[in-house]
Amino acid sequence: MIVTQRLHPDVFRLPVEKIRAGYKSDIYFGRTKYVLEKDGRRERVTMQVFQKHPDAVIVGTDQTLAILHVGAGRYRDRVRAQRLFERYLDAERRLYSVWVELPRLEWSDYEPRAREVFEISRELATLWEPAWQDLVVHSLYDGETTSAWDPVMHIEGEYASFAHLETLYLGALTEGTQVATNTRDVVAAARGKPVIMFGARHQAQEAQAGSGYAAYIGGAVGVSTDEQGEWWGSKGLGTVPHALIAAYGGDTTVATLKFDEHINRSPEPLAHLTAPGTPEGHVNVTALVDFQNDVVNTSLGVAHALGARLWGVRVDTSESLVDLALVRELVERRGQNGELHGVTPRLVELLREALDQSGYQHVRIVASGGFDAAKIQRFEELGVPVDVYGVGSALIHGTSFDHTADVVRAGGRDISKVGRTYITSDRLHLVDWKRLVEAPRSARSSS
Repeated sequence: MIVTQRLHPDVFRLPVEKIRAGYKSDIYFGRTKYVLEKDGRRERVTMQVFQKHPDAVIVGTDQTLAILHVGAGRYRDRVRAQRLFERYLDAERRLYSVWVELPRLEWSDYEPRAREVFEISRELATLWEPAWQDLVVHSLYDGETTSAWDPVMHIEGEYASFAHLETLYLGALTEGTQVATNTRDVVAAARGKPVIMFGARHQAQEAQAGSGYAAYIGGAVGVSTDEQGEWWGSKGLGTVPHALIAAYGGDTTVATLKFDEHINRSPEPLAHLTAPGTPEGHVNVTALVDFQNDVVNTSLGVAHALGARLWGVRVDTSESLVDLALVRELVERRGQNGELHGVTPRLVELLREALDQSGYQHVRIVASGGFDAAKIQRFEELGVPVDVYGVGSALIHGTSFDHTADVVRAGGRDISKVGRTYITSDRLHLVDWKRLVEAPRSARSSS
């Protein structure tokens, strides 16, 4: 999916003070900025950003623009700003340290710490001279594909004003492109069947919003946490985990009934736990049916109890286990049964047959656990009756799509390390800073 309307910089809620101070950057970039400023070097350069893989789905351009917007510039008094920033870090830590005491704190106890953070942040802001408006940026849109070595972005401006930002925008592009490209490949393998991203548990929580957005650009129809859906206006999907079943003594049917009772049938459900856009916030009930390692009988029990209220069943059998349905078939046939461990084609076929024969043709089958593009492609080639795929680590990990940035022009002439030269690209789009920055917070910009 190509998004030609850019996300507003405010969407990313960037840690402005830390970005401007170089706190999150490789130290040599901060030192480079300092040297150039001290020496009065103000040459304009062209920074060329690219990656080395063919047919990559680029994501991270909007976040890069947000980083440039808040981070490009300089402090008028570098020494004073550095001292203030050290105070800011200390004040921020002390403010955070009292959060666990909030239930017992009075505003009079909390206010001085909060005010100190605010006052230091404001003083830092008064020292900052922004330079984003002087940058000329040509960039792909999120969702566009690129070949190896083709430019993803050209950033032209005084290098000292954005030298310290390279670590951050390369990281945003690398992670976003990796998740988007992996998702695109999984979605293609699924041949039009929905793919839900279950990748939140495979990375640090700080990465959720970016990875969820990248998966959406790559073609995923849903994510599992609200934060993963924040940038593109979605909510988390999912119903019953193994833990809820365990809390009800291992009884999948009871756990699913209780879920339906308190999430879908409660007179006052919590808004953030229901599904926006559905009748009265209704959540499609999908039972997780492998807790007892007997997905056929468990699914039939849940379907009998919920009837039409059961939207689907999710099969998540561990790759170290052989489901009892396959064991029973193996005993009956007294011979080998091919692939046995985990979620196998035959297991899904047996489940579909049992549901259909019992009158539950409406119940969909969601397959998860160890699925990647290759496994999904094999299932689809075999015609396995899966309705929805849930994919986790395969969207997060896999081939790395590291991005690189090089100065390829400086002071009006071509100059770069050997092997890296300026590459003209008519695919890059000029960024309209005015339109991007002045757009309402909730709106996109077509810059």
